[in-house]
Amino acid sequence: MALNKSTLECTLVIALTTLSGSVVAAGFALNEQGVSGLGNAYAGSAATASDATTVFYNPAGMSRLSGSQLTVGLHGIQPSSSFSDGGSSAAALQAQGGNGGDTGQLVAIPNVYVVAELDDKFKLGLGINSPFGAQKTYEPTWMGRFQAEKSSIKTLNVNPSISYQISDMLSVGAGLSYQSITGELSSAVNYSALAATAGGVPLLTAVGGAGQEGVSTVNGSDSSYGYNLGTLISVGSQTRIGLAYRSQMKHTLGGAVSFSNVPGALAGVSKVANGDVSVNLTLPETFSSSMVYQFNPQLDLLADVTWTGWSVFRSLDVMRSNGTTLSSTPENWRNTWRGSVGATQRYGEQWTARLGVAYDQTPVSDTYRNARIPDQDRTWFALGGQYKLAKDSALDFGYAHLFMNGAAINQNKSATGAGTLLGTYSNHANIYSLQYGHKF
Repeated sequence: MALNKSTLECTLVIALTTLSGSVVAAGFALNEQGVSGLGNAYAGSAATASDATTVFYNPAGMSRLSGSQLTVGLHGIQPSSSFSDGGSSAAALQAQGGNGGDTGQLVAIPNVYVVAELDDKFKLGLGINSPFGAQKTYEPTWMGRFQAEKSSIKTLNVNPSISYQISDMLSVGAGLSYQSITGELSSAVNYSALAATAGGVPLLTAVGGAGQEGVSTVNGSDSSYGYNLGTLISVGSQTRIGLAYRSQMKHTLGGAVSFSNVPGALAGVSKVANGDVSVNLTLPETFSSSMVYQFNPQLDLLADVTWTGWSVFRSLDVMRSNGTTLSSTPENWRNTWRGSVGATQRYGEQWTARLGVAYDQTPVSDTYRNARIPDQDRTWFALGGQYKLAKDSALDFGYAHLFMNGAAINQNKSATGAGTLLGTYSNHANIYSLQYGHKF
């Protein structure tokens, strides 16, 4: 396969240096793994197999592609998330602070896919993408700073795959994923409350009285392996059904915790000592069932149902190297369903239009919703299309707006000196995507 080496190398550099996530799918999953599917709200994603992005959604779909292909996509994700106070109480011995500002920020999510034709039956593929990600940063003086300031998860997934066409009706595929992950969690530390609890008035006086605080920052990274499987079934000449599975991936992020502005009087207190830490995090398995029905030569109707096993995320525990717990946050997430429907209309040889809607359940319950991921159910409205530049090259583009319900939060952390966070989050997001595809 005669790939343009400089183009591929440039794309890999972009993927490795700018990959960042922002919560737009339920939990901290990222559906934005291909632009051609965005306009349909990813309806039919495991069955369409329209280009090399099928490497991620269903590797069996590579059997439908002619020749070898390269796609390079870029998603601009602009979330908005704002907290409205509903009766929060300040942390002990601290000023309350403000609402934290809009924590959303524009981020870029690139992905690259290559498919090579070995013979009439076998295809090889490679995908580079970011299946999970989250980034949320509050103003440092906000009222919930002792519960969360910055939360960041970034992943880089390298996914070689293979497909085999068993017959005109049936294809199968499989892939191996190597995934690296980095994470950062920060929050304010209430030194005044810690001193009052540990040594009463004398130690509180020694640290400078009320209003003494700093920031704790936990950083960690890890890499792990997983796999994905898929099958594509043609039912007559008009209908395709795609089934796709992606495995769990278990990570143990190893890193360190650091504390800023620690008062001298607390220098020997183990709770605010810098040191090595680890965080266990299991990323969920998913199962997708998709269908494409060719209503007529110009119009395709699409549908998809995806299940995600988020119940593996029970708590977020930061452990010191000596086995003690630095912090523990109960999560108790639930398994979720995502459903979508869409349509694709072709206009001659050059233009294609796409439309789709989706409903995406949140894994977060009202009881356990916290300031790091104040997630809620969302509804997608998406549109997009394709313009063929030439016989072997095309531009895909898409836009989606995500409407989210108000997310109530009631986290009472007064016992730990972090105060009570009571109120509602208002969330929404916009996604702007562009992709170039080339056949060889």
